[in-house]
Amino acid sequence: MVGWREREIKSLNSQAWPKGLGRVTPKIKQLYYRGNWDSKLFTKAVAVVGARRMTKYGEVMTRKIVAGLVEAGYTIVSGFMYGVDTMAHKTCLDNKGRTVAVLGSGLDCLTPAENDNLYSQILESGGLVISEFQAKQEAKLWTFPYRNRIVVGLSRALVVVEAGEKSGSLVTANWAFKQKKPVLAVPGAVTSSLSVGTNWLIKNGAKLATDANDVLAVLGENNRVKWKGRTLPLSGEEKAVVELLRREEMDADEICRKLNKPVSVVSILLSNLGLKGVIEESGGKFMVV
Repeated sequence: MVGWREREIKSLNSQAWPKGLGRVTPKIKQLYYRGNWDSKLFTKAVAVVGARRMTKYGEVMTRKIVAGLVEAGYTIVSGFMYGVDTMAHKTCLDNKGRTVAVLGSGLDCLTPAENDNLYSQILESGGLVISEFQAKQEAKLWTFPYRNRIVVGLSRALVVVEAGEKSGSLVTANWAFKQKKPVLAVPGAVTSSLSVGTNWLIKNGAKLATDANDVLAVLGENNRVKWKGRTLPLSGEEKAVVELLRREEMDADEICRKLNKPVSVVSILLSNLGLKGVIEESGGKFMVV
């Protein structure tokens, strides 16, 4: 694999930009990128962003939504930071999709440093790494909000997975509202500080997103995708539940008896497997999807 530092930085004439970028304000003066520019990347593109301090719930929902969108032929656009952004890029690559990373720095200033391999993997898979900043511009507090308007401009819709009360993802959502792009948010527990922002968005005009099909519906797509948790490993206890349910459908009490585990433990296992798209519940009984 060719490392990202060995790849040439190129600039793109504004006439070749995706149409959405022409409506971005403040106006973009220049656009730099690494990778092989392909305008088809932006024909069907959705931005997925969220909290840097992503929870396990945020990870599961990011994987679930991104995997479904990739299956439906969408490019995933995100901001390359810790947490949801990184998980969105990685899940896209895990599912053989193409992803576009928009940096809050110049293309030679890697932020965060932990994403060194991810930078190269995005390029190797046919994706792009983009910035409006000069190559040596370091990330600053002001560069990230500017980056966010480009993330939105490249996409047909924005999905916010997790967001705190003062999350930068709310800034991204504000850019989307200004650009008249659909905004979707993943609902979360009212007791979770990282769902305060997403719940607020839903109360203030964002559409609810529980899977990729919610996003596709907002975009007017009729095809539905079914995600089966392919990208998520199962724990030993989760595998034991799945093996039971492969033999026959069971309710929670039956599973407790078969596994000799308390309701509190089994409830968590069933909830996790449901989020991972491995099982479904109908009429009080659980079954493998």
